Formats: sequence, structure tokens, C-alpha cells
Amino acid sequence: MGKSSNSALVVLAFFAIYVIWGSTYLLNKIAVLELEPFMLASCRFTLAGLFIFILAKIMGISLKITKKQLLNTVIAGILFLSVGNGFVVWALRYVDTGFAALEISSQPLIILLMMRVLQGKKIQPMSVVGVVLGIVGIYLLVSQKEIITQKESIMGMVMIFFCMVCWAYASLFVAKADLPTNYFVNTGYQMFFAGLILSLMSLAFGEKWSSPLVWSAEVQISMLLLVIFGSIVAFTSFNYLLKTVSPEKVATSTYVNPIVALLLGWYFLDEKITLQSVAAAAILLTGVYFINTKKTLAIFERFKR
Repeated sequence: MGKSSNSALVVLAFFAIYVIWGSTYLLNKIAVLELEPFMLASCRFTLAGLFIFILAKIMGISLKITKKQLLNTVIAGILFLSVGNGFVVWALRYVDTGFAALEISSQPLIILLMMRVLQGKKIQPMSVVGVVLGIVGIYLLVSQKEIITQKESIMGMVMIFFCMVCWAYASLFVAKADLPTNYFVNTGYQMFFAGLILSLMSLAFGEKWSSPLVWSAEVQISMLLLVIFGSIVAFTSFNYLLKTVSPEKVATSTYVNPIVALLLGWYFLDEKITLQSVAAAAILLTGVYFINTKKTLAIFERFKR
């Protein structure tokens, strides 16, 4: 009975990191077409952080952390979520969901190169192949006429790249930082403080805040799904899988998320899937597969959403 229930949990957890994480691009796109981007991200993460704190209290999990851990969670939250996710939401106003997901799937390539530059880590032969394929895939992706002829698309693409650099640096930072040992608590603090920082960013950019009562039904549902499923359920599932199955199996979400995002964007938002995008996806994801070694998986997979 125990084994079958564990197997069911594993299946549900994989569904969460495959489909739910893949769908967050669509949900953010729907919401950001009506709401201000930093306000949207702020509401999502502040609420998710508060819900996690409430759940932790109900489950009897202590929320006590040291001053150093608090500082580190704030830094990680800013890099991963305030900047890393906040500017991606902003960029979704100008690029398709599938494009954004595909560009972000090259994250392992950025981390690998940053480890080489900042830490002097040698790149393994298989990873070199991955880097070359990754660069070719990204070139095919960003050189499409639909993108290079539109200034706004180029701006969105550059902004996503900036976010990836922030994620990469943050990934290396958290690998060595003193953080709360409980993933649930760690995530809660990161999301809560990232949400507060995003609210300040929203004010700095002069965004207009609106009441959830005046949001359209589509946006209200999208926000609810982002908070409960995209932030809490998927991330908890991710951490559960890291302890239950091998890291390389968990990393398969890197390949599945962009495909889910492409299909959902095509079905719900009538986004075009070009032949060049399909070719770029195949080459880029093959490159990511070569880069996904056991040594680097644990670093870049922990806080990708």
C-alpha cells in the first residue's frame, strides 16, 4: 500500500513540474495583458509566501531562521523571483509564451559558462557539445524574421537573457549560501520578500495597481492558479522529487516545459509555431540534454521557477 501510494505521489509530482510549470507561461501571459507586470508578480509571490507560512504553522514546521539565513533568502528571492521572474513576466508582453520558454530552457548553458568564468570549472567534453548545440539552437530561435523585425520583441528577448544571467548567478550563490534547511520554509521566505521587493519595483516604475475585484474572470483564475499551483504545488512537488528520484529524471522538466508552453500558447492564444522554432527547439533541447550532467543538475534545478 505504501509503495503504490508513493508511486502515485511521484506521478502526480511529475505532472506538476511538467504541465503546471509549463503552463505558467500561458497564465502569466493572460494576466500580464491586463495587469501591470511587477504588480502581477508581486501579488503572486507575496500571497504564495503567506500561504506557505500558514501551511507551515498548520503542519507544525518552525519558521525560525537566523539573521544570516534571512539575508540570504532575501538576496536569493530578489535574484530568482523579483528580477528573474518579474522581468520575464514583463517580457511576456512582447514575446510569445513558447519563445520565452524555449529561451529559458537554455538556462543550463548560461550556468555552465558562468561556472567556467567565475569559478574556473572545466567544461566536460559532452557539455562542450551541448554548448555548441545550445548556441546554434538559440541563434535559430532569435534570428526569425518575426522577432528581428520588431523592436519590442528584441527588447523582450534581451530582457529574458538578463533574467537568465541573474538566475545563473543566484544558482551559484544558493549552492554555497547558508539557507534554511527546510525547503518549504526557504521557499516561503524567498517568495514573500521577493513579492515585497516587486511591489517596490512596481511603485518605482509608476505602475497603476488595481483591485482583484475589477480583474476579468480569466485574470482572476490565472492568478489563483499561479499562486496555488504554479508557486506552491509545483515547487513542493519539485523538492519532493529531488528527494525521491534521481536528479536527472527531475531535470527532464527542462525539456518538457517548453513543449507544453508552445502547445498551450498555440491552442489558447493562437501563437504561431514556425518550422524554424521547431528546429531550434530540437537542437536547443538536445544541447541542454548534453549539458545536464549530474554535477551541474543540483545547482541549476533547485530554484528555476
